[in-house]
Amino acid sequence: MTAQTTSISNHDKARILSEALPYMQRYDSRTVVVKYGGHAMGNDDLARAFAQDIGLLRQAGVHPVVVHGGGPQIGAMLERVKIQSDFVAGLRVTDAATIEIVEMVLAGTINKQIVQMINGTGARAIGLSGKDGRLVVAKKVNRTVVDPESNIEKAVDLGFVGEPETVDRRVLDSLIETGLIPVLAPIAASADGETLNVNGDTFAGSVAGVLNASRLLVLTDVPGVLDASGTLIRELTVEKARALIADGTIAGGMIPKIETCIHAIDAGVEAVVVINGKVPHAVLLELLTDHGVGTLIRR
Repeated sequence: MTAQTTSISNHDKARILSEALPYMQRYDSRTVVVKYGGHAMGNDDLARAFAQDIGLLRQAGVHPVVVHGGGPQIGAMLERVKIQSDFVAGLRVTDAATIEIVEMVLAGTINKQIVQMINGTGARAIGLSGKDGRLVVAKKVNRTVVDPESNIEKAVDLGFVGEPETVDRRVLDSLIETGLIPVLAPIAASADGETLNVNGDTFAGSVAGVLNASRLLVLTDVPGVLDASGTLIRELTVEKARALIADGTIAGGMIPKIETCIHAIDAGVEAVVVINGKVPHAVLLELLTDHGVGTLIRR
């Protein structure tokens, strides 16, 4: 994708600003958590547009918090160093060798790239993982899978994979109060000090819930939740979302995303939106226009 320069008349600029102003006022001094997915980070132009969106939100008085993933980048590095990696129930099985690579890629390379891009817009971002300041303490998780031959459930040890147990919002509050934009890598430590790999959506949902965020935006590589005919569903209640999971309309990898969205709403988030991160300026389009660009889920 190549960035294009478009000439906009003064009249159009005034119209755009007047349309966006009520939404800017709605989110003034409110917290918006954005889960920036690994697939949405693969294009330089889209990455710059995302950084511009986050910087503009901060300048407009919004308090953005970014949680990023990095699955494709982790996969590429594991392949490069010839470490085999498997998935169970959508989670990466993470042994001792793998967790070193995961932390290096997430808390190192990717995190600092995003911080630098946001700083390049004139905003001030700071990169952290859940281990910093004991921001997120996680616990190890296991999953059960059904053996296709015997149809018997069995427990699977995922290794160094965790889910948030506690989130200390004081760390984030202190950063936000000084005008900084937290950029968080979903790596955490257990109460015993083990480094754990946390699913990025789950991490973002837990952070958004503790912050009582006005919005949690989940950027992915699809337009949002689609109905049985493939048409985008613009808005869902929690009850309707659960019904679509039960009847199979929401399936595959979208199920854990929507379950995370529901959990975040139960934890105190006003609403969650699943949007296509491959749309340029998707964050601004969702927050500052009439119809948004994804599926909004609310109580």
